[in-house]
Amino acid sequence: MKSIPRGIACLAVIIALFGYLSSVMGFTNMLNTIMRTAHDLLLNTVFYLMAMCVLTGALSRIFSVFGVVDLLQRILKPILRPLFNLPGVSSAGALMTFLSDKPAIISVAKNPQFARYFKRYQHISLVNYAGSYAMGLLVIIFMMGHGFYTEPLYGLVGAIVGSVIATRLMQRLVLKECPLYKDEDVIEEGNAQLKRTPYETHPNDPRQTLFVRVLDALLDGGKGGVEVGLAIIPGVLIISTLVMMFTFSTDPDTGTYTGEAYQGTELLPLLAGKAGFVFKWLFGFNASELVAFPITALGTVGAALGLIPEMMSKGIIDSNSIAVFTAMGMCWSGFLSADAATLDSLGYRHFISRSFTCTFIGGIAAGIVTHWLFVFITYLIDFIN
Repeated sequence: MKSIPRGIACLAVIIALFGYLSSVMGFTNMLNTIMRTAHDLLLNTVFYLMAMCVLTGALSRIFSVFGVVDLLQRILKPILRPLFNLPGVSSAGALMTFLSDKPAIISVAKNPQFARYFKRYQHISLVNYAGSYAMGLLVIIFMMGHGFYTEPLYGLVGAIVGSVIATRLMQRLVLKECPLYKDEDVIEEGNAQLKRTPYETHPNDPRQTLFVRVLDALLDGGKGGVEVGLAIIPGVLIISTLVMMFTFSTDPDTGTYTGEAYQGTELLPLLAGKAGFVFKWLFGFNASELVAFPITALGTVGAALGLIPEMMSKGIIDSNSIAVFTAMGMCWSGFLSADAATLDSLGYRHFISRSFTCTFIGGIAAGIVTHWLFVFITYLIDFIN
């Protein structure tokens, strides 16, 4: 008996996927939602990320030209090396993602003056390391804006633990598959700078005025940011659209499917709610609806933050949940879309599935650590009082 052609299996998956979506949403509504979600992501997310990449690329170039990268390497190497097995300059990448989002690491990681400190396996794990702090400033400010001032600090500690786990695990998986990456430099000695024409100025040339050196660095870094912004388009549009269609629900005003952007079948939160007792023990969630936040954060943490006011109005949210949300929101922060686009633009597409696994485990660990840290500190305060 002949084996079943591979094309049949592919068609079966496609038919099952879109057959399910159309059976719930309606075929026309499904198509309209797909197109409108992707279009809105392109206009309001991708272009925003591209602008962010241009700015962070310019800033990272300034840091490298004027010695900030070397300074960070010297100061933070004793801390980052034992925790993350990364050079001290990695802190610059974490700072960029903390102030913006995961794709900010692309402009930094592609900077030759930054990348020359890394071995290949360390460079690959940067996505897991820096991505664990993505949109951290936004998440913390959002939580504080809703009256939770100390809880985000617990979440920040949990995010650091999750980052250590995700980074170390990713390095182990990379070295297991590619042992030669342990000693392979990302930038070969003597090739840290791109070749320039005789009429171009070098940003480190002391003969140039300070204004020209700053301008060259800003333009070079910004130019690289544009290329990065174009590279992340496929990953954001394809994967984010798919995740959101399995996460979100009907139109909030009509309760029906209208074909507008960001509607979906709400399958992922429904499945997670079936195992609510597990989430209660791991994260201290007292209501199954709270699972919607980390599930939504898989696609985008910005949309996940939008769920908090509704949860607060229902009275199902508490201080522990805010702390856990902060940790998991930072660690995951839409990694199903962002990690794929980021690794692809850095040339490490082969490691996308491994990065997903490591980031997922790191986020779970961050939530667990944050919950039990919150329980312990709360018990200790009550005991002292």
